[in-house]
Amino acid sequence: MKTIKINPADNVAVAIETLKAGETIEVEGQQIKLNNDVPAGHKILLNDLAAGENVIKYGYPIGHLKENHKQGDWVCHDHIKTNLAGLLDYTYNPVSKDELTNPAYEEWFTKEQLTFQGYRRKNGEVGIRNEVWIVPTVGCVNGIVNQLAGRLTHELYNPDSPLRQMIPADAEQLRIVAYPHNYGCSQLSDDHENTRKVLRDLVLHPNAGAVLVVGLGCENNQPDQFEEFLGEYDKERIRFMVSQKVEGDEVEEGMHILRELYSLAAKEKREAIPLSELRVGLKCGGSDGFSGITANPLLGVFSDFIVNQGGTTVLTEVPEMFGAETILMNRCETPELFNETVSLVNDFKNYFLSHGEPVGENPSPGNKAGGISTLEEKALGCTQKCGKSAVKGVLPYGERLTKKGLNLLSAPGNDLVASTALASAGCHIVLFTTGRGTPFGTFVPTMKVSTNSTLAQNKPTWIDFNAGTIVEGEPMVDVFKRFAQKVIEIASGEQTWNEKKNYQEIAIFKNGVTL
Repeated sequence: MKTIKINPADNVAVAIETLKAGETIEVEGQQIKLNNDVPAGHKILLNDLAAGENVIKYGYPIGHLKENHKQGDWVCHDHIKTNLAGLLDYTYNPVSKDELTNPAYEEWFTKEQLTFQGYRRKNGEVGIRNEVWIVPTVGCVNGIVNQLAGRLTHELYNPDSPLRQMIPADAEQLRIVAYPHNYGCSQLSDDHENTRKVLRDLVLHPNAGAVLVVGLGCENNQPDQFEEFLGEYDKERIRFMVSQKVEGDEVEEGMHILRELYSLAAKEKREAIPLSELRVGLKCGGSDGFSGITANPLLGVFSDFIVNQGGTTVLTEVPEMFGAETILMNRCETPELFNETVSLVNDFKNYFLSHGEPVGENPSPGNKAGGISTLEEKALGCTQKCGKSAVKGVLPYGERLTKKGLNLLSAPGNDLVASTALASAGCHIVLFTTGRGTPFGTFVPTMKVSTNSTLAQNKPTWIDFNAGTIVEGEPMVDVFKRFAQKVIEIASGEQTWNEKKNYQEIAIFKNGVTL
């Protein structure tokens, strides 16, 4: 098979491999001669279209042609213009219950309540990692937190160090991670609150076995006020150090606290946890023409599976919903959730417009090279990551999950900002599909899923799972079962590549002025 037509209503097919001008392809019994070379992942026109007519993919318009084109033409971002404009009025047209399920996929789901090996914290929350985190309240102490993380890691591997004397020789070695950032001071209004919220969510996240919060003392994000902002918390597991108040060397004081925290966290043990308590973030980045055919639909099946097990999944990247937003709006369980989703979308459109930017200024150069021409095309592929389940919750940026099932989260499309937002919401793991590849990770395991086998082969130390085999003939059911097992193994302790490489960081959404 050299091409795939995704939906019967489509007037384009997607090249599975690079094709040459003059080749003849067969699409649903129709013989089509190619007028151009067509790169893998790109679109081929199945019939003549005039300028202004819509290009249909996934069963929906993805934009219109800028000029006339003939059957067999390669059409890409140079030939197609988005249909997106400004704000829209939306009407709630809830889909039927039957449209919120996929019986073919549900037959693959076990009715047994599955488990993973996680950590049950004192407050009842569950983590899938047991790491020691060092979190600055302000960027001014980034050097301190980095030095603390480096020294504690060095002590961990030195048998004669004070730390090794405090923990049993056979204790599991815990990862020690510092999370420097540029904020916490010289911010106003929403920016200041966004910083406080994300740092709060980081400090309280159950993937941390212990946390040292390091402040300076004179920042806007005052340590005592930030501590109050945390609400109730485990004061044994979470400790504070304000550098300006330390008499003497703050690094030595920090090391003293960290040794105690480490020895405490090292006592935690994994136990069987129902899959219903797993919270999974859904993200894509560096997408290509295969994203909406392989990896994103795979995540959609997995999302429905987790929801079926009683668990939670979260979709974000609001600007990458533009053009497919009504699909999500009409899957909202209630009119109230519909209204919240409308606000989610229109607030981001207003954000674009208030900066004088068009709402359709997407995709990226890498997306275009991979075969994605417009934001609508990107959105229709992007939203497949959340399957067919009903929308149960809508979250503002920086807020934590309260509802099980599928949730929508306000955050931009930027990979690191959006992934950080998913982790901040309480996701234990981020499933990240990519057609171009990326090595980064946020503060929870960030599992990379390639859309094509070439990427998986070329970047084996980036990619954790290859979904490209779907277009190579492996049945989706077999890929899904392998994938589900892999996610459970990672939730139970197997490290993702970003963890093995120590690629873990945070990024906080910023919109306002810097003082």
